[in-house]
Amino acid sequence: MRNSQASKHHWGTKIHGRKALIGLVFASLLVGCSGLEVEDDYPDTYGGATKETGSIFDAFGLGGLGSQSNSEVVQTPGGGPAVVRGLAVNSFLWRAALETISFMPLASTDPVGGVITTDWYNSPSSPDERVKINIVIFGRELRGDAISVSLFREKQINGRWSSVAGSARASRQLENIVLTKARDFKVASVKAEN
Repeated sequence: MRNSQASKHHWGTKIHGRKALIGLVFASLLVGCSGLEVEDDYPDTYGGATKETGSIFDAFGLGGLGSQSNSEVVQTPGGGPAVVRGLAVNSFLWRAALETISFMPLASTDPVGGVITTDWYNSPSSPDERVKINIVIFGRELRGDAISVSLFREKQINGRWSSVAGSARASRQLENIVLTKARDFKVASVKAEN
């Protein structure tokens, strides 16, 4: 009996010893990192940020936020339609989608994958309701089936946000607005080239 108690005591000492060693290593790492200096040179204004870092659209050949003039146009083999490099989705649809939801805060954008996600937006006219929108653009062609809009709604009930069914009609209306703007951008681009 005495031998089993001694064995348990020895085992417990091993576990506590390991925990203490891990804690000591972790603490030394934290102390070692405390001398790192972090640069606090953030731009004070939006204009300053744009001048210093440029626009995200510059990286995808969209310096004019969707104008194809800054993108590289490459003829595909076999005489197929020309392809715009720098953006994996139709630039007119991308620009039109961003402009359509410009009043909402953006949670994320993925120009390569063609996904735009807004953050929750509360309309001043109905503060107990909020909306979130996901837009997905498929491919580089300007077509009616190249865009999908998902609308999410929540209502505040007893101080808690509860999901409410989004309107399929409102999603279709947003798709149509984006498509109309995209066609207008394309027409304006063709007129500017001629």
